Amino acid sequence: MSEFPRTMIEELSVPRMIIGTNWFCCFSHQSGAKDAFITQTMTPSRMADVMAAFLEHGIDAVLGLIERDKLYQGVQEAQDRTGKELIIISTPSLNIQDGPEAQAENARQLDEEARRGAKICMPHTSCTDPLVDERARVIRNMDKMCAMIRERGMIPGLSTHLPQAIVIADESKLDVATYVSIYNAAGFLMPLEIDWVNYIITRAAKPVITIKPFAAGRLHPFVGLAFSWSTIRPQDMIAVGTMTPDEAKELIELSLSLFERRRAEVQLQTTRSKAALHSQSK
Repeated sequence: MSEFPRTMIEELSVPRMIIGTNWFCCFSHQSGAKDAFITQTMTPSRMADVMAAFLEHGIDAVLGLIERDKLYQGVQEAQDRTGKELIIISTPSLNIQDGPEAQAENARQLDEEARRGAKICMPHTSCTDPLVDERARVIRNMDKMCAMIRERGMIPGLSTHLPQAIVIADESKLDVATYVSIYNAAGFLMPLEIDWVNYIITRAAKPVITIKPFAAGRLHPFVGLAFSWSTIRPQDMIAVGTMTPDEAKELIELSLSLFERRRAEVQLQTTRSKAALHSQSK
């Protein structure tokens, strides 16, 4: 398989497929039991196994909570094993309150994000979205957070679950270089109709990292990837989450086959109900 396509976030070259981390950090969007299974299963070493599989094909960017020690350790191990550097796109939850105490807390946290090697820093939706003021058409205090990110040598971005946040950030000329937006064929966790979200993503002034392409396991990977790759722009990206290296390899091959308009070279699932199909398969 060939090297994966890339795009630019300001002067930084990044792959169009980003390593997502919900399946590393116990955010299944399915059940408490599933979250517990992820927590018990995903050690830093197993995370490194997955990231190394992506790195083999030039997919060298990871999105998520780098402040979590297990994820940070997994990133370090993947880099040590492969000799390749991962571009860390961090999504910290910052303090959105006013006042010097909140600012000092954010300064300490952003210092740590920079120390851990984050190249792009995108305040998480949990702190971005409460600050969206649709009446005033601003995202309150976000300009100060972006300035603090720039001061520490990181590129600011904006992680949001609200499509209007992208529109308002563009309108107000907020100093961000990229956006995170939920986007999938099922409309899972999307607050607007899919065509409306597509309208906003494809008109965004900056590249968009789309997340949850498989609706947290509700969509077959082929369906999720076919929809997303065919409806986003060449500068936009997809963050994908997996728990095993083989899953990572399948997603890479499926994506490349979609780009090249050919049948994917992946092993189909075998079940007893498909027994009559095998003699006809070519």
